[in-house]
Amino acid sequence: MTRRISVITPVHGPSAHYLPEAYRSLIEQEMPAEWDWEWLVQEDGHEGILADVLPDDPRIKPDSGRQGGAGMARTMALSRATGELVKVLDSDDLLTEGALARDIEALSSPHIDWSTSRVLDLLPDGSTVGFDQDPDEGVLSRGSVLEHWRSHNHRAQVHPATLCVRTTVLVALGGWMALPASEDTGLLLALDAVTNGYFTRQCGLFYRKWEGQTTNHEAHSQGSEHEARMNIIEARAQALTDLFPALR
Repeated sequence: MTRRISVITPVHGPSAHYLPEAYRSLIEQEMPAEWDWEWLVQEDGHEGILADVLPDDPRIKPDSGRQGGAGMARTMALSRATGELVKVLDSDDLLTEGALARDIEALSSPHIDWSTSRVLDLLPDGSTVGFDQDPDEGVLSRGSVLEHWRSHNHRAQVHPATLCVRTTVLVALGGWMALPASEDTGLLLALDAVTNGYFTRQCGLFYRKWEGQTTNHEAHSQGSEHEARMNIIEARAQALTDLFPALR
């Protein structure tokens, strides 16, 4: 019987034209024996932007819903997931060779419920830039990401855009947070609060930097909205830590 990893991609208008590149990075993945992927592409809105950009591939499962931001789109896509693992892939990003296989290998341990990997920023000129605070390869013990995030100005040592997670755990946590941004960081810290993760030093994602991305907006990194997002993300992670002290 084929085992499956569900790749979830939220899409809004400005980023839709990057989807063919994301698809190419998917079809170039060499999957482990007995594994395959499905691609759940969720439009944030009903503008019909997916019709002309997605190829004819039965593994692609597009849908749309009321506009509510990336977090809502991701969680609506989660409702359609049939895989035992869920992999995040933003519409403007690219998986590196072997990324899915490495996630599957990391999650073969019953003591690991989520994984992340090294990221390289992909700049408009095609050059790449790495991150200078990557942890060592291996297990990320419960609470370690929250501790780093608190002590480094709300910046985690691993990137939520590389997340792969057991579907059951993701559903148990309610999917992504209902926030205008940082919903993926909120999920990452919630996972860190209840279970162990894993970090792979080999690059798993090219994170595209471009003018229209949400993280370029001023409200993303400063002001009252940013403060509110950080407060509720931390409060949720701390509440989960306190509620489930005995989890591995």
